[in-house]
Amino acid sequence: MSEHTPDSRRAFLTGGLVGAAGGIVTASAAGVLRRRAGGSGLLDGKGRRRVLWRLASSFPRTLDGIYGVAEVLSERVSAMSDGAFEIRCHQAGELVPAAQVMDAVQQGSAEIGQSAGYYYTGKNPSLAFDTCIPFGLTARQQTAWLEQAGGRELLRRVYADFGIRNYSCGNTGAQMGGWFREQVQSAADLKGLRMRIPGLGGKVMDRLGVSVQNLAAGDIYPALERGAIDATEWVGPYDDEKLGFYEIAKNYYYPGWWEPGPSLSFMVSQAAFDALPADYRAILEAGIAQAAATMMQRYDRENPRALRRLLDRGVKLRRFDDDVLRRAREASRALVDDEAAVDPAYRAIRDHWRDFAAESTAWLGKNELAYASFAWA
Repeated sequence: MSEHTPDSRRAFLTGGLVGAAGGIVTASAAGVLRRRAGGSGLLDGKGRRRVLWRLASSFPRTLDGIYGVAEVLSERVSAMSDGAFEIRCHQAGELVPAAQVMDAVQQGSAEIGQSAGYYYTGKNPSLAFDTCIPFGLTARQQTAWLEQAGGRELLRRVYADFGIRNYSCGNTGAQMGGWFREQVQSAADLKGLRMRIPGLGGKVMDRLGVSVQNLAAGDIYPALERGAIDATEWVGPYDDEKLGFYEIAKNYYYPGWWEPGPSLSFMVSQAAFDALPADYRAILEAGIAQAAATMMQRYDRENPRALRRLLDRGVKLRRFDDDVLRRAREASRALVDDEAAVDPAYRAIRDHWRDFAAESTAWLGKNELAYASFAWA
């Protein structure tokens, strides 16, 4: 791949954002339509209410594994409503910056957001469980906990404080451990390292001596290129290849112990949801379920091929040493327990999560692990 300047890389990631004036016109036009509709009062040619929603995403359009799920939602909702219910998707930076999506939904400037709960642990630390915690659940386990074991109900109480109704946006599956300029042979090599890593994983790294930075997708490559950071993580081969990290850092580590099965979220304004007719609510929830299922499927298809291409470009695939994993797991457990000791609501979610994790792992750690250990060896 050709070399990229920070400006050209940023342009690629944002996919050609509209100018500020254009964004204001779009937002204004949408607001006029909603005001005229009384929320959902205009009728189409078939007598159905017309509803226009705006979706603000934390991710650039070029990362179709994640952002593409928002487009799937928009397509399904439109198809099921014969075009009467429209969701217009806006990539990171069009309506609001990547890290302000939840705020936009809370404040009513977007009816729905696509983001990750753990970006907003400053609002409530329990939101980490909506995405994942280090050394936590796999994608299958996380989905089962959220959708079948009561996790969704617990987290919905947290989001309710912000006027938001949360849904799964899909899961990336086990992520990679990230890109490093230099090899990490033990936990001692982490001290003083400057790394982009968000969420609880970042807090664990902080305890291991890493200088943690939280950067949006479009800011990572320039920071890595100019030497402002020594390492970064994102998702996995398919996205990481697009972001071009392999051009600068050749050591690609695994596993991503901080995100073994992270689920992203659709954050829906409760007020906007309540204003929908009953059939549109059903359409929205059906569209969300269909969209969320596509994320894991896309990554499972594309990651193997992308990893092969990266290795062909001279990337060195390296496994984290057990010393790193042990130290990180100890720090992770201590971090979660420290929070639980001072926050009863957090503790209740943690205990529920741990009970499920123990039961689930007792099953998967026997049958499925036995099969994988033999068949994949």
